Amino acid sequence: MNDIFIHPTAIVSRESLIGSGTSIWVNSQVREDASIGTNCKIGKDTFIDHNVYIGNGVKIQNGVSVYYGVTIEDIVFIGPNVTFTNDLYPRAFVQDWKINKTIVRKGASIGANSTIICGNELGKYCMVAAGSVVTKDVPDYALVMGNPARIVGFVCKCGKKLINKKCPKCGFELE
Repeated sequence: MNDIFIHPTAIVSRESLIGSGTSIWVNSQVREDASIGTNCKIGKDTFIDHNVYIGNGVKIQNGVSVYYGVTIEDIVFIGPNVTFTNDLYPRAFVQDWKINKTIVRKGASIGANSTIICGNELGKYCMVAAGSVVTKDVPDYALVMGNPARIVGFVCKCGKKLINKKCPKCGFELE
C-alpha cells in the first residue's frame, strides 16, 4: 500500500479495499467494506459509505457523498457537491429503509451540484450538466440537463456534443 495516499485527516476503515495509485484527501471518510479501485482521486470532504463499489480511474471532486446502494464503474467523473440519494421515502423514524440502487456506468460524467435520485442508471459515457436533477435512467452517451434532467443531445467519449450523431473533434459515430 506504499503507492496509496491517505491524507492524515482522512478516516479510512481498515475493512475497506483501496487500490494502488489512489489518493484520498482532507477530511474524507471511507467506511467498512467500501471498495475503491486503482488510480482514483477522492477529493476533500467526501464520504464513501459501507459496501459502495468504485471502479478504477474514478475522480470524485470535493464535497461528494456516495451512499450505500451506489455503484460507480471505471473512469467516471463526479463533480463537486454532487448528491446521491438511496431511499425514495426517507424518514428519520423509520428503521427499515428501502435502499434503491444507483449505477453509474463506465465513462459517465456528472456536473457540479447535480442530484442523482436513487434507483436510476446513468449510461456509459453520458454527461449530466451541472445543477441537474436526474429522476430517471440516462441512456449511453446522452447529454442531460435541467430539473428534471432531460435529454438535450448526445456526446462522444471525448466529451464533445455530437452533431448528426457524429463527433466533430474525433469522428466517433453513434450507432
